[in-house]
Amino acid sequence: MKAQVFRGVNQLSYEEIPVPTLEPGEVLVQVQVVGLCQSDIKKIRYPLYEPPRIFGHETAGMIAAVGNQVKNWQVGQRVAVMHHIPCMRCAYCLNDNFSMCDVYKNISTTAGFNASGGGFAEYVKVPDHIVQNGGLIPIPDHISFEEASFVEPTNCCLKAVKKAQIAPGQTVLVTGAGPIGLMFVMLVKYFGAKAIATDLLPSRIEKALHVGAEAAFDARDRDLVAKTHTLTGGMGVDVTLLAVPSEKAFYQALECTRKGGKILFFAEFPDELEISINPNILYRREIDLMGSYSSSYRLQNLSADIVFNRRIDVKALISDRYPLQNLSAAVEQAIAPTPETYKILIYPLAQV
Repeated sequence: MKAQVFRGVNQLSYEEIPVPTLEPGEVLVQVQVVGLCQSDIKKIRYPLYEPPRIFGHETAGMIAAVGNQVKNWQVGQRVAVMHHIPCMRCAYCLNDNFSMCDVYKNISTTAGFNASGGGFAEYVKVPDHIVQNGGLIPIPDHISFEEASFVEPTNCCLKAVKKAQIAPGQTVLVTGAGPIGLMFVMLVKYFGAKAIATDLLPSRIEKALHVGAEAAFDARDRDLVAKTHTLTGGMGVDVTLLAVPSEKAFYQALECTRKGGKILFFAEFPDELEISINPNILYRREIDLMGSYSSSYRLQNLSADIVFNRRIDVKALISDRYPLQNLSAAVEQAIAPTPETYKILIYPLAQV
């Protein structure tokens, strides 16, 4: 089978490799479409993982083979694949910190080499633990593989929305109107709150309004803080979701968020970056700082419901489609997006 193998920093190799062999409890999925995620790009561009590996984790496909001990799954079924499932027994899991679980971190779907998602290949193997514990999600007949590939990123965004306790009637500032920021706008609106979005690209500012933002501004607007306060009766927003790793965006968030509000870090910042803050700002204004990383097993069914019942329009986020052989070009476009670049999807089996 063909796969894009990570051979080192910024080194992707389109190679012929063996189709993964199955143990009795495992399932082989033929990958129909896989989303290109910012975390994939980070892993490709920086020396975070030892090669060789095959990344890609926002996977939807068709079951191609099952191990002889697999029950309830058949060849030909259409499935969305979750690349991590927690153990549900450790101290982290018992506190709903599923993404901190060692099993969650260390057992993953794979197309070969060190298990790392494996979606950037024609076939991906789903290990026994993931098969048995809800990591395969049947795709309804009316839902395309493209839409189904959004179940995992929807879960990640939904986890942040729930962690920040976003509620009807609140106002939420979303910094960055890329594919993740736009999904936040959709989810904020779905849960009855109002979204204000910021970005540097005029096209993304317009896109944010198109998908449901109450207002959208250039992040460099000198009157941004005043405008957010005007829109919130002088108080400031209830929650800020940082969807871009920007120091300036964080300081804007401090100015735009009301007393008693919350600021949630969703985008991953460079490790070398340090942000200074006077702790009395948090103390006197009772601002909560929090982070949200990866998905939540607790929200898996709700994420699938939101996508499969089209409660948000994930198709509106798709801007580009690339065959697997052109993954490097897709990564370059994501790094230096055009004004119309949003979500990029990869197709291992087809020319698109």
